[in-house]
Amino acid sequence: MRGEFIGVWSEMWQYIWLPLIDEPLENGGEYIEEDIFCDLYRNIAGNPKRPGALKKTPSVEILADIIDDMLQSREAFENIKAEELSGELSIVNFLESVYDILDEFGGEDLTNRYFNLLAAFIEKFSLRYDLRRSCTLCPTLPGIFSSLFHDLCEMTSSDPILDKLMKAYENALRDLRYGCTEDRIQTCFIKQTNLLEAIGKRNDGVTKSELGQICKQINTWPHPGVNNAIGNLYGFTSSCPGIRHGTGIIGRDIDMRDLIAISILFTGFTPYLSEQLNPDHIYQRP
Repeated sequence: MRGEFIGVWSEMWQYIWLPLIDEPLENGGEYIEEDIFCDLYRNIAGNPKRPGALKKTPSVEILADIIDDMLQSREAFENIKAEELSGELSIVNFLESVYDILDEFGGEDLTNRYFNLLAAFIEKFSLRYDLRRSCTLCPTLPGIFSSLFHDLCEMTSSDPILDKLMKAYENALRDLRYGCTEDRIQTCFIKQTNLLEAIGKRNDGVTKSELGQICKQINTWPHPGVNNAIGNLYGFTSSCPGIRHGTGIIGRDIDMRDLIAISILFTGFTPYLSEQLNPDHIYQRP
């Protein structure tokens, strides 16, 4: 997924690991020995009792053979492919743990260099993390929303009806490129509420068809006010002329402010509408 380390893992050698050792430390002018890769590979590989970031943990014998040779360790570390890694969370854990390894090798000079290289890497590739001292990777709000929409698309793609409705919604959004007219914005509202209704109707015990009524039959709400909030949003879209009942009870013409705000809010409610959307997975992808 875009915004994740696993998607740009192959770039890290050029932008983090090589610059980390290519320049001497500020204090004393000493270079970092390449045996640092022995520790880096040991950490990322893990062991049978405590797996690291690799999908396939090497045997004790193979690991010992690699980390006993700094050139072999460097080559093994450099040649790790993204598909060999067990997932995004394991990469995050590894990158955070590197800080302590480097502290033992070069102290503050080296850890600061690593922190700055990692921060620059995150900015360069627009990754979904905020790097905090000493070395903690925190998912950002834009990253969380991107992750939510990614999982929503994956969920709908596995169901023919939901897939069709999602594509209809996405096509309606694309049509805005030809003019952000009120009719096109209203069409986006129609397509999105159709999708949300289809998602909600897949919950056990739901017999209603309209979104507002569906939400009343779902028991995932932490407070009635949250349920009322999505109901009020649905009521707003239903009041637009040309949508649903189209009562016309509205204060002004619909514009892009409404499209952006309402679409994002509706998307934000989807974890309440489907148990298939795992909030822990969305926040910190495994």
